[in-house]
Amino acid sequence: MSYVGNTPADKFLTLEKQSFSVSATTGYTLSHSVSSPQDIALFINNVRQNPNSSYTVSGTALTLSSATSSGDTMYCVFLGKAIGTVAPAVGSVTNTMLAGSIATSKLADGSTFGQTNTPAFQASITSDIAISDNTATKVAANIEDLDTNGAYDNSSNYRFTVPSGHGGKYYCYGAVTLKGSSGNTVVAAQGVLYKNGSAVRGGVHSGDGGFDRTTCNFAAILTLDVGDYLELYGYCNVSTGTAKFLTFNGGTYFGAYKIIGA
Repeated sequence: MSYVGNTPADKFLTLEKQSFSVSATTGYTLSHSVSSPQDIALFINNVRQNPNSSYTVSGTALTLSSATSSGDTMYCVFLGKAIGTVAPAVGSVTNTMLAGSIATSKLADGSTFGQTNTPAFQASITSDIAISDNTATKVAANIEDLDTNGAYDNSSNYRFTVPSGHGGKYYCYGAVTLKGSSGNTVVAAQGVLYKNGSAVRGGVHSGDGGFDRTTCNFAAILTLDVGDYLELYGYCNVSTGTAKFLTFNGGTYFGAYKIIGA
């Protein structure tokens, strides 16, 4: 069947009743605002009152022409205000009809929509650090370039620990730049990501003739549980002199962030 204008609602509506605590007064408050005495049916002691002479209304204010007694009973039925809910038609809700914040749990994919890739961190070093030759050494990355959840320790253990409620898959990355104390003395170098004290991913550079400096990069997607921790290690073998981690162009750093929806 065709209609002129909006399609009629397909839900039944219920007329609302309000009962009053009666006393010796002429003034009462309605639970809903109305604009005319005819918008309500008022009953005193189960006798319907004349809307033209027995009472007046103004918004939520109900005024009787004669005061009730404490023993009376009084109630009204809202005729002009049907109380109910009507489901909007499919595809009828627009952006301008929405107000305030909407919880992501109410959306189709509440697990991921509107979220950010956090926890996330990135740490680096402030100055060159001398290290032992041919020995895996933890990088004391003391600068927090990013630490959204305060989960990176930049003063003692130099590690990122997965905080409570944030287990999942993480994209992890980093680089270690290494150099010997004199030119072309680096024989082999490696930058390694450690998870819970064990190496899980690294980048390696080696050369028979030796080189001046090198940057070892790595990246990995890891499953991390709450309490798991990440650390950055470096290794350098020099033919002579002392090896060190370099800050050269920000070349020694590592970081990670949680992958949404993974």
